[in-house]
Amino acid sequence: MTVEPGRSARVSLTVADADTAIAMGSGSVPALATPRVLALMESAAVAAIAGALDPGQTTVGVSAELTHSAATPIGGQVDAEAKLTAVDGRQLDFVITVVDRATGSTVAEGRHRRIVVDYERFVQRLAATPTART
Repeated sequence: MTVEPGRSARVSLTVADADTAIAMGSGSVPALATPRVLALMESAAVAAIAGALDPGQTTVGVSAELTHSAATPIGGQVDAEAKLTAVDGRQLDFVITVVDRATGSTVAEGRHRRIVVDYERFVQRLAATPTART
């Protein structure tokens, strides 16, 4: 693995009905939902390390901290930029900012940590994990 701090990537989203707090069950307003913001931030982090991992490796998110400080309506466009700030063994730390494309104002910001794992071993362990059945 040759991942070094400084890598970055930007991903974009045009807010649709499915991205709202109403649709995601996280609120009652027709605006960009915080869980969708988190997913967008994770996507930016994954994009920032695309191509830098060894074959057979992937990453999984293990922690996130975010502040969602501005509403974005349906049709609004946001850009999430992730910057890799630290690498400690398999641990990758990112700072991520989400900006409203029309106004340039910050919609959300936060930190995200991902861990590098062996894809096959992870999937095998997952398949062997008992699930609760009701």
